[in-house]
Amino acid sequence: MKYSILCIALFMALLAGSSCNFNKSNTKNIEQDTANYTTIQWIDSVKNFGTVKFGDKVNLEYAFKNTGDKPLYIIDVQPTCGCTIADYTQGAVMPGNTGTIKAVYDSHHDSPRVVNKNIIVTSNTKNDTHFVLAFTGTVIQ
Repeated sequence: MKYSILCIALFMALLAGSSCNFNKSNTKNIEQDTANYTTIQWIDSVKNFGTVKFGDKVNLEYAFKNTGDKPLYIIDVQPTCGCTIADYTQGAVMPGNTGTIKAVYDSHHDSPRVVNKNIIVTSNTKNDTHFVLAFTGTVIQ
């Protein structure tokens, strides 16, 4: 019985590992396929959230447009600090269409002060594969 459970657990771990590698290789293929790069226009790339109380959460949304003639893929979105969580449009953004990067900043991670934070976006775009989104504001006590 223990052997059967161990075999099933091992099989599931191998299956999960292979699906992770599949997704990573797909992302790598998109990054390396420069013939299918497109262009992006950031509708807004800098946000000022004003003043918030220490401990408040701030929702931010950045919009972009695929201005090229190939599908646009957001490959990765990485906030530069642990105080921000980001999400983004999944899948292809077709030419002429728009997408969003959404972020939530938790001011509980900072002391009261003026904050300047960044989010790095990686995409299959020939005008710049890495773009920095920014936000600023003041955290008060």
